[in-house]
Amino acid sequence: MKVPLLDLKAQYAPIRDDIRAAIDEVCDAQYFILGGKVSALEEKIAAYCGTSGAIGVTSGSDALLIALMAMDVGPGDAVITTPYTFFATVGSIVRLGATPVFADIDPVSYNIDPGSVRALLENWPARFKESRPKVLLPVHLYGQCADMAPLLDLASEHGLKVVEDAAQAIGSEYPHEGSARKAGAMGDVGCFSFFPSKNLGGFGDGGMVTTNDPALEEKIKMLRNHGSSPKYYHGLVGGNFRLDAIQAAVLDVKLQHLETWHEARRKNARRYNEAFAGSPIVAPQAAYEDAGVRNYHIYNQYIVRVPQRDAMREGLLSRNVGCEIYYPLPLHMQECFETLGYQKGEFPESEKAAAETLALPIYPELTDEMQDYVADSLCELVAAGV
Repeated sequence: MKVPLLDLKAQYAPIRDDIRAAIDEVCDAQYFILGGKVSALEEKIAAYCGTSGAIGVTSGSDALLIALMAMDVGPGDAVITTPYTFFATVGSIVRLGATPVFADIDPVSYNIDPGSVRALLENWPARFKESRPKVLLPVHLYGQCADMAPLLDLASEHGLKVVEDAAQAIGSEYPHEGSARKAGAMGDVGCFSFFPSKNLGGFGDGGMVTTNDPALEEKIKMLRNHGSSPKYYHGLVGGNFRLDAIQAAVLDVKLQHLETWHEARRKNARRYNEAFAGSPIVAPQAAYEDAGVRNYHIYNQYIVRVPQRDAMREGLLSRNVGCEIYYPLPLHMQECFETLGYQKGEFPESEKAAAETLALPIYPELTDEMQDYVADSLCELVAAGV
């Protein structure tokens, strides 16, 4: 049997006619940049996330970049974030001449640890004495929200803006003060990716910025269009960060199925959890499962910890089971960030996660037979000590 890590063809088949019709509308209108399709998607994403505004942009990476630009982040500023995340989180900081300052992760959720953030703020590293902390940038990794209540308290206490990297977490919920708050609606801005592999993925790159701040919303709209408002009058130096109408049309169709897809991923996660119970395979823990929120996890990735991770990966691949390592080398150890002065061992939980974790197929279209094959294969490999 062959089980890919992700099967977008299986997702596309039942909604093909709806998507082709939506694309045809754009083609017939010949209006490809921003316009009505983008505005309609922005309104729906804002409503879905629980924010007053949403701004469509070119990618999740550019969503992060433009959010920081809107906050005037630049040289002399520090942005606190995690070293265990996709490169774009930190790349956006460095591109603006600001300094990324890392805090370690919680070993259970893989999200940034509020205790580490507090220790950092209370004992600011001497190596970064020339940089002042300006932004806290938590990542909602793998589809589960970071522990936002203490992070928001820390940001308020220290006068920091909060940018949520919600690229992998659209729709995920956090229990807060007796209600559910969605990713991207708790900080000053939220940043989303519509890369094809995301739970809500387009037919190419695309992204969205959400906010409840009308002034920030207007500034981000200007920045995505070369800083112009009105056309040809530039109050800011922005860039070309505009979402394509075809991507918006595709995403609009897919958004209607998103909650169903989330639930299917949770169902698959529960089946994996049962299959791995009592084994050396450590299944991911959903921190908010019993907190009364529906989307306690959306499982953009299903991440397990396994002994001899690299050997397990090779063993699964040899059995035609798709799997991936997210992420094999934490960002503080990347060659391009050597000038930050970090050393191996400074963030032990991030380094341990990078050495032990493996992503398994979790997409909604997995059949029970396919999932059993994945689980049985991994259990057999672990038992054999391959």
